[in-house]
Amino acid sequence: DMGFVVNRVYEAVNDPDDVYMDNDGVWHIKAGAEVRVRITLTADNRRYHVAMADPLPAGLEIVNPELAVSSADAETQADPMARSYWWWGPWYEHQNLRDERAEAFTSLLWDGTYQYSYLTRATTPGRFVAPPTKVEEMYTPEVFGRSASDIVIVE
Repeated sequence: DMGFVVNRVYEAVNDPDDVYMDNDGVWHIKAGAEVRVRITLTADNRRYHVAMADPLPAGLEIVNPELAVSSADAETQADPMARSYWWWGPWYEHQNLRDERAEAFTSLLWDGTYQYSYLTRATTPGRFVAPPTKVEEMYTPEVFGRSASDIVIVE
């Protein structure tokens, strides 16, 4: 945590029994389940040109809300009052939903706590590693934060 504190959790969308964390900190996800990935980031100071990248474990696929076959629940969610009293949009200005990761970018991030989430589906059974989510000030690489790595088992 060098300027940002980052946390990632996996949440069940339809059935609460679809996703749980065991006593060893390993995530268990039912195959075929819809899973919301929720990232919480805290900035200790005002930051400029912030990039967030959340790599997926190989057993999950992002449900892209821009595609006609996606459900209405696939919309990404962010803190609605993220910037200030006059801004009612998400904290990020741009996002990319890729095959292997989700990304969000902003040119100005005030100090505070923000959330970002997106919908995935568990498509491939197996045991996978979820690399840490990374948030950084792009042109000041010494200012960054990482979440923990996670083990995800799709069963």
